[in-house]
This record gives sequence, C-alpha cells and structure tokens, in this order.
Amino acid sequence: MSENALTPPLPDTLPAEAAPSTRRRPLVAESPLFRNFWLAHLVSLVGSQISLVALPLTAVLILHARAAQMGYLTAAITVPTLLFSLHFGAWVDRRGRRRQTMMAADIGRAFLLGSIPLAYALGVLTLAQLYVVGLLAGTLSVLFSVSYPSVLAAIVPRERVVEANQTVHGTIALSYVGGASIGGALVQVISAPLVVVCDALSFLGSAFFLRRVEFRDPPTETAERGHIRAGAAFIRRTPIMLASVASMATINLFTFAFFALFILYLTRSLGVSPGTIGLVMAVGALGGIVGAVGAGAISRRIGVGVTFLAGSFLFPAPLLLVAGASGPRPLLLAMLFVAEFLSGLGLMMQDVSGNSITLALIPDRLRSRVQGAYMVVNYGVRPLGALLGGLLGSTIGLRPTLFIVICCAIGGSVVLLASPIPRLRELPDQEA
Repeated sequence: MSENALTPPLPDTLPAEAAPSTRRRPLVAESPLFRNFWLAHLVSLVGSQISLVALPLTAVLILHARAAQMGYLTAAITVPTLLFSLHFGAWVDRRGRRRQTMMAADIGRAFLLGSIPLAYALGVLTLAQLYVVGLLAGTLSVLFSVSYPSVLAAIVPRERVVEANQTVHGTIALSYVGGASIGGALVQVISAPLVVVCDALSFLGSAFFLRRVEFRDPPTETAERGHIRAGAAFIRRTPIMLASVASMATINLFTFAFFALFILYLTRSLGVSPGTIGLVMAVGALGGIVGAVGAGAISRRIGVGVTFLAGSFLFPAPLLLVAGASGPRPLLLAMLFVAEFLSGLGLMMQDVSGNSITLALIPDRLRSRVQGAYMVVNYGVRPLGALLGGLLGSTIGLRPTLFIVICCAIGGSVVLLASPIPRLRELPDQEA
C-alpha cells in the first residue's frame, strides 16, 4: 500500500478498532490543521443552510416567482454537478493546489452571493440575476467539492479517518438543525435578500480558515491521456467502490422519489401542520447528530463494513412508518418522529463509515476524479428520483407510491451483501 506521504508514517496493518484509546484527545482539539479545516466547513455549512431558506424566499417574496421559475432556479443550482464534475475532477488532479482551489471557490461564491443584496438595495434585482448567481455559485461548489477529499486525506492520519468523518458529518447534521431555523428567523426580522449576506460572509470565513491549513499538496496526475475517465474506471474495477456507488445510487434514486412527495403527503393525506412538519424534520436532524457521534464507536464494535451496511438499511427502512402512519393523532405523530429519527441516524452511520472507506481506498492521485465520477452518479439520480416520485404519485396515489419507492430503496442495501464490504472489519488498504 502506498501511504500518504503527508501524514505521519503508520503501519499498514494498523486496524481501525486498535487505534487510539478513548483517552486520546479529540482530533479537532489535537490537530490545528484539522481544526481549521473543520471550522472552515462549519461556518460555510451554517451560512449555506441560512441561504437555503433565504434564496428561495427572495425569489418568492421579492420577485414573485412562479412554480416554473422556482424550478428553473433549482435547476440552475444543481445542473453544474452533472456538467462539470468529471472535468473539474481531472483538472484538479492534474493541477494540484487543492487548498488554493477551495479558497478561490469560496471567495468567488462570496462575491456572487454578495451581488444579490447589493442589487436589491439598488432596486435592480431580477430573477435572471438569481439564475446566473445560482449557476455560477453551483459551478464553484463543484470545484470545491472535488478538491475536498484530497485535503482531508492529506491532513488526517489514516487511523483517525473515521473520527474525522464523524466530526465533519456531525457538523453537517448540526447545521441542518441550526442553519435553516436561523435563516427562517432572520427572514422574519430583515428582508430575505439581506439574509443572503450571511452566506456570503460565511464563505469568506471558510476561506480565512482554509488559508491556515498549511500542508504539502498530494501528488498530481502525470498521464497524458484518459485522465477524465480514470475516476469512473477506478470505480468499475474496484469491487468495494462499485458496490458502494451502486448501492448509494439505488438508495438516492428512490429516497428522492420519496422526499419529492413527503411534504405533500404529510399536509394533504395526513393533515400535518407546517409547524409540526418542521419539528418532524428537526427530529430527523437530531437523529443525524446521534448517528454521527456514535458512528466511530459502532464501527469499532461491529466493523466499519457492517456499520456501512447497517446504515444503508436503516436510512430508508424506517420511512415505511411514514407511509403507514395512521390511527389516533398521538400515534400518527409518534410514527413520524420515530421514522425521521431512525432514518437520520442511519444516514449518518452510512455517510461516516462509507466516506471513511472510500477515503482510505482511493489513491491520492485519483481522489478528485473519483469524487467527480461519484458526484455525477449520486447527484444525477436525484432529479430522476424526484420525477419518478411525481409520476407514480399522480398515477397510483401518494401512499402506494411511498411504500413502493421505500421498498426499492431498501433494495439498495441488499446490493452490498454480495460485495466485500460486509467483511471489512477495518479500513481497507489504499488501492495501488
């Protein structure tokens, strides 16, 4: 195995469960590099969750956007992932300088989002500007995302990869709880376009902390041909990666079909109020925090592969309670809360263990390209899932559709049973 030259030398045989005792200080306290990387991630995530509320409200409340125009805005933000992930991954692996690339993406997004409140203050804000800002900011987000795994792998010792992912994904879950609620409260106090300033400032804060993450950049790609396809080729020829991507694509396809109908089903079929829906979603985020915090201990107890398999099953399976929710009001609400909590728990178990496995497995020179190929598949199936959910829901009804798509999503975890993943007690060696 070729160890990352940028991390302290570690024995190749070090198992995940034998790594540092519980008396060791948390990685975020022990490593200044990881601490600054984590702080950059934290401020950016909270800002983005605020903007996730403020940007659509700007379109709706200030510019009076209609349903089709909201669809265009969502498409503008998400389509860069499909268009540019492979090419950006290849470009970053050849160019190197990942940290500087992430900083440039942060600064670019700050200026793009900052143009929205400025245009609003001058009275010239238009939907066209929101489309352009969404498209360009989405493009920079792709550039940031394909650079991210290489930086994380370079600053975290191999035996603490699970802990690092546990911290990062716990932050993501926490931002889901706090960011959206802060955004909603701020929109109540000041106008939606001005709230977007918070997101712009968060990207500048992210760039500031990334500037303090000093490390020697991982090796760059030297091949003259085939480097754009190399990420997809690595996934195809690596059984662990192929099974992981196939499972995630299946789960994402059908869970996005579920979530496309989720709000409509709760409001129209179950008569749940908007305030209660917010509580249900907050409980799901709380389950995510618990899952992120406990993922490391679970991996040490049952193995990282079984943890990934368990999370892949536990993420969609409890949603059957949502589809079957009925009976007296307290029972119905209890079913919703339990389903969301357990689903959030499973999602974070899946994310922490799955990302740790791939971070350990992928060679340094291929990280950005594999991430790009993974993003094309993972994000590419999401709009297809939403369309599938809408089509089935309008054809056979909401409740039958939810049962069908959740059962199909559970099938995504079954894909893993025939792969080497359930046998992974510890993190795999890096592929040659």
